[in-house]
Amino acid sequence: MSTGQLPAVDLPGVLMVDDEPQACKWFQRTYAGEFRVLTATSVDEALSRLDLPDSDIQVLMTDYRMPGRHGVDLLREASRQHPDVIRVLVSAYADKDVAMQAVNEGHVQFILEKPLDEAITRRALRDAVALAVTRRQDRELLDQRAAMLRDTLGFLAHEVTTPLATVQGYLSALQDRHAESPDPAHQEARIAQGRPGDVRSMLDAARRRTEYAQSLVSSFVRSAGEAHGCGSVQAPTASDLVRSVCGHYPYAAEEGDWVSLDIRQDFVLPGRRDLIFLVLSTLLKNALQALRDSPPSGAARPQVRFCLLPIPGPDGGQAWHAVQVIDNGPGVEPEVLQRLTLEPLTTRADRGGHGMGLVFCRRVMNSLGGAITVSSVPGEGTVVTLCFPLIGSRA
Repeated sequence: MSTGQLPAVDLPGVLMVDDEPQACKWFQRTYAGEFRVLTATSVDEALSRLDLPDSDIQVLMTDYRMPGRHGVDLLREASRQHPDVIRVLVSAYADKDVAMQAVNEGHVQFILEKPLDEAITRRALRDAVALAVTRRQDRELLDQRAAMLRDTLGFLAHEVTTPLATVQGYLSALQDRHAESPDPAHQEARIAQGRPGDVRSMLDAARRRTEYAQSLVSSFVRSAGEAHGCGSVQAPTASDLVRSVCGHYPYAAEEGDWVSLDIRQDFVLPGRRDLIFLVLSTLLKNALQALRDSPPSGAARPQVRFCLLPIPGPDGGQAWHAVQVIDNGPGVEPEVLQRLTLEPLTTRADRGGHGMGLVFCRRVMNSLGGAITVSSVPGEGTVVTLCFPLIGSRA
């Protein structure tokens, strides 16, 4: 049978601290219907309760006058160790000095005077709980952003390091081939070639990889500047960003001819441009490497196709905008497919692969309120779908 009250575990937690047991009992009896009331009769007991991992206390209300350590001592410790908990001081001696000490040292948000007025106290507790919820949400958002920034910087460092390592390899090879001309009349340096055009090919590949690394860094810096108000913020369209990724990628030989773009419905991308740029770059790199390692058999030529299209929902209505990256490579075995995006997994560890690419992509898409799915048939190819929440479209 329902009593009309929420279970105690769902009620906001309030810790009342007073050295008078009767005052604690009255407070608990008065406010227990709306709040999950805990009590303590000393500063040390209150701090112990706050330290419990499952205490989930949102509001700390403490008397000022108590034996031993007084209420401001408790507020001071709580502000340092539990900054998300909203602090309320209760005192029958609410003079100027006490108030100033509570605000300056205990960073108190509310001050109530004894004897407590039930209506005023209830309103203050509700306001304190609302403030605690907002503060906790803000902190969680900052923690999420910090975690995403750490992931992004780590992933960006790897993505930039890989092409730069290739450039370094080309330059080392050129240096090894560097020799003085044997003709005394022409003492200028020369570079030996294994075959005609060898040197030009290495220089061109080094240039493309350097430009790609620069594009990754530039995209991140531009987005960071926009986030801090250093420039006008304009959300990119999916087609613009896909073209940018395809235009900056350091293709080898004829790989650029493998890629095509199929725009059935363009749309405005949510979230940060740099993160989505990294996601799309990762998917293009994975597809090209799969085709490079195992090109299609028979007369088929390697293909990577970017599709921009709507994805229908379960009721047939449009639920998502989507970017699909489709290749006709070797595909992914079922036992590997089910682990992709969930854990670091690579088949190219000997070439610098770290397996974090699709995991990073999943984290980015989740942060945008979207999703990533991977489907594959061994021997026929792979389809990676990025689902974005609807915020606008362009025909």
